[in-house]
Amino acid sequence: MRSRRLHARWSVLADRIDAGTPAHRDRAVDALRAFAILGVVLGHWLVTALTTADGGLKTTSPLAHMSALAPVSWVFQTLAVFFLVGGHVAAQGYEAARGRGVSYGQWVGQRLGRLFRPVAAVLVLWTVAAGGMLLGGVGTDTVHTLLKLVLSPLWFLLVFAALTAATPLVARLSPLWPLAVVAAVDVWRFGLGGPEWIGWVNVAAGWLVPYTLGAAWSRGAFTRRPVSIGGRRPRAAALLLGGGILATAALVLWAGYPASMVGVPGAAISNLNPPTLAAVAFGLAQCGLALLVREPLARAMSRPRAWAKVALVNLSAMTVFLWHQTAMMAVTALGLLVSTDLPGLHTVPASAQWIAARLLWLPVFAAALMVCWAAFRSYEQGGHRPKGRGPRRSSGTGTVVAGNRLPSTAAGATAPVSATDPASAATAVTPAEESIHA
Repeated sequence: MRSRRLHARWSVLADRIDAGTPAHRDRAVDALRAFAILGVVLGHWLVTALTTADGGLKTTSPLAHMSALAPVSWVFQTLAVFFLVGGHVAAQGYEAARGRGVSYGQWVGQRLGRLFRPVAAVLVLWTVAAGGMLLGGVGTDTVHTLLKLVLSPLWFLLVFAALTAATPLVARLSPLWPLAVVAAVDVWRFGLGGPEWIGWVNVAAGWLVPYTLGAAWSRGAFTRRPVSIGGRRPRAAALLLGGGILATAALVLWAGYPASMVGVPGAAISNLNPPTLAAVAFGLAQCGLALLVREPLARAMSRPRAWAKVALVNLSAMTVFLWHQTAMMAVTALGLLVSTDLPGLHTVPASAQWIAARLLWLPVFAAALMVCWAAFRSYEQGGHRPKGRGPRRSSGTGTVVAGNRLPSTAAGATAPVSATDPASAATAVTPAEESIHA
């Protein structure tokens, strides 16, 4: 009976979210963002392991012990889709802001403010936690390991913030230019024996490739009539997918690049830190696939229940991204209270048994993440929802339902959306204009 009531409440909430979403909102964009976020979260939970060593915790990866698992990284390394969607929405939003007479300073300040506001909570909590652990006698190596896991994903936000701020300059840049820089850097670095530091140029150039693809998408580059080749009319997205796959395969098979698209502890070369030509080629394939599936995704998102799930993920995308590693580490630390190492949590990830055990831990990590979400979601959403609940009314950038602004992707709205309680179905929500891609 209780499950039936919850299902009924969820149905009501999903219908209200669907009804409150502006008709012109591109739901496929939100779906791509949500899938990319979940890919990063699951990827980290699957390929990052904390093992007990000398009384502390050390980071390792099943990819370091079982190289045959490299294809797992092909599924869950979704950063190129992040930047594709980010470039698309940023370029679209900037043009809309210019049309409304909003200055560049106002536009970039609003976007970067929404991007970094929830970061402060992570930094404060982990500063206090690190200090407490050191005072409590925890080894510096263990503290360093934990802080690295928490803070290393923040590089993504710094790069994304820089590209967002540069949107007016790079929005019309051809992706071929940063792609050529990536290729030149790799030739210098790997072929001509150049210095290792030169590879860090690709941190900007490598992610600029999908970002500028997203900006081109906002201008309709992937909706125009395709060019005829040999009597057939291949879509540009299909060419990206096919060309990216072929280039990645060639680089891995014949140019010595690693098969894994994420860093592997102890490996001589990482495809991700900094990005290599292989990672960028793989990202092009991902972008092509994302652009090919956007129409089927849009049709799937027309179903209220599917759309509601995507909407709620987007509403707290930054919170999920920033706290998912903390959730995993909290479970791992609590597991240390048990007198023996727990399989899939503290043991060396070197067997099929570890994989099976790890899969069983994923729901536990998700539950811990939900606790983090409940505690810190308000930092992303700009404070608590006002107590008063106004009636539904029209707005220049979307719809307002029960006091929550429902921004429009096309309009590039900047107002955050307040939190809601899905179980009560008291209010309807839809994604903030940018969660991870502010």
